[in-house]
Amino acid sequence: MPGNSQRRGAIKKTGKGNPTAGSGGRVKRGLEGKGPTPKAKDRPYHKAHKQAKRAEKATSTRPRRAGGKGSDSEWIAGRNSVVEALRAGLPITSVYVAEGAERDGRLKEVFATAADKGISLLEVPKVELDRMTTGAVHQGLAARIPAYEYADAMDFLDGAAANGEKPLIVALDSVTDPRNLGAVVRSAAGFGAHGVVIPERRAAGMTASAWKTSAGAAARVPVAQVVNLTRQLKAYQEAGCMVVGLAADGEVSLPDLDLAEGPLVIVVGSEGKGLSRLVADTCDLLVSIPMASTLESLNAGVAASVTLYSVAQKRAQEKRSTR
Repeated sequence: MPGNSQRRGAIKKTGKGNPTAGSGGRVKRGLEGKGPTPKAKDRPYHKAHKQAKRAEKATSTRPRRAGGKGSDSEWIAGRNSVVEALRAGLPITSVYVAEGAERDGRLKEVFATAADKGISLLEVPKVELDRMTTGAVHQGLAARIPAYEYADAMDFLDGAAANGEKPLIVALDSVTDPRNLGAVVRSAAGFGAHGVVIPERRAAGMTASAWKTSAGAAARVPVAQVVNLTRQLKAYQEAGCMVVGLAADGEVSLPDLDLAEGPLVIVVGSEGKGLSRLVADTCDLLVSIPMASTLESLNAGVAASVTLYSVAQKRAQEKRSTR
């Protein structure tokens, strides 16, 4: 009869003793929200998730930067750039080729060089190479180098002492062009300098472009990055070094510099403004490079090269005269 809860199939009217009645009980968990929908890359069976996993696997061998600051690697994108980097001896850790990339002479040279040097060669989808190189024009080819590991600026003094030599150090004041930095490092290697010092801010660092311009010299001459260049110059002065700045209106002409034989720090200013006021005031002496024309100044790389050559010549003469 109607309302008889005892008959088979009847529904009990009260929730007492019956946890399924109402909105609570055993169905409470079913009524709870499951949170926001996961992103596509977080769904195990989604295409975006699989692409992210492949990219993570491809970059799992990326070396860590000393000190853990900034990016831990840098990309060189483009066929000519990668070929030139391999020829220059840059410390490339891996080369990436886009799937279906046209095999021309440059690509074949990269394959052969990578095989000879034991460099990892990976083929990845073009979209992944686009993402890894942040949209650079890679032409289906890119290479990765580890971030440069900077030296300690005071270690240059110890390195000179270990070789029984007077310290010769180059410091750059806000030089922003990495090609100029690479040229200075190359000259430093060629003329016997013990290291190059650069500021941490508002200055070029040892990027792939600087590596390439140095023609591999960056592997032989250490570069130090300091927070405060003026403070570092004062530390060198306290250690017995003479600090000489290059300036168009210097008190002494480079050929007349008689400090070349002793512990010396050469400071080169930026491409446009030269030495900053604070750095110029810190220098023990300002030196000018004599020029025949009305050209106001040389760029940082050329100025450093000319000065280092002059110092190297005077040191060689001193060495010969003491034999």
